[in-house]
Amino acid sequence: MTTTALTPTAPESHAPTQHGGHVDHFESPAARRDACLLGMWVFIAQEVMFFGGLFTVYAVYRFLYHDAFVAGSRDLNLELGTFNTFALLTSSLTMALAVNAAENDDMKKSRLFLIVTALLGTLFLVIKAIEYYHKYEHHALPAFDLPWANHGVHDQGIKLFISIYLAMTGLHALHMVIGIGLLAYFIWQVGKPHFWNHRSSSIDVLGLYWHLVDLVWIFLFPLLYLIDRS
Repeated sequence: MTTTALTPTAPESHAPTQHGGHVDHFESPAARRDACLLGMWVFIAQEVMFFGGLFTVYAVYRFLYHDAFVAGSRDLNLELGTFNTFALLTSSLTMALAVNAAENDDMKKSRLFLIVTALLGTLFLVIKAIEYYHKYEHHALPAFDLPWANHGVHDQGIKLFISIYLAMTGLHALHMVIGIGLLAYFIWQVGKPHFWNHRSSSIDVLGLYWHLVDLVWIFLFPLLYLIDRS
């Protein structure tokens, strides 16, 4: 009778794998993409709560100082606000085209659309800076002890409206600056082979972030520029 020695089988290793110098901590590209998207959706939920608080503050003070908020809204530059809305909506389209090109492994088209998106975002910030400068010229920036043009009976309410306007649009502009910085990084990285082998799903995440920024402006524009002009 012969006995067979049983050799213990080594447990399956779940250590990160390495591909061409890049350490991959996920079992598959699909797992990596799902983790990235989940993280971005959690971030989006947090941003929705953050901006939702600002919208609530606006709604409460608009109720308390309705006439002053009407006067403050009508003093905003509707033409520049409309142009910025068009630029941002167009950038959302080019961002979607960049994501689509990435999914089809078209590096040149993806980079081109990312560049156009970044340029449109930069144009938005330039126009917003022009709006702020117009407020400064007309002594309508209630901050840093700058000259302030008295608005009579609604003076304090208009100050409050402009302060909320600056807070909401300023935070939105900060998100735009971050987004343009990310776009610049992706434009730089998009031509590298390792980017497409291991990180192409990140463009999906960048697209979600950019669409979030666009969506916030879609609420800000009518709330600040349009609602009190009827």
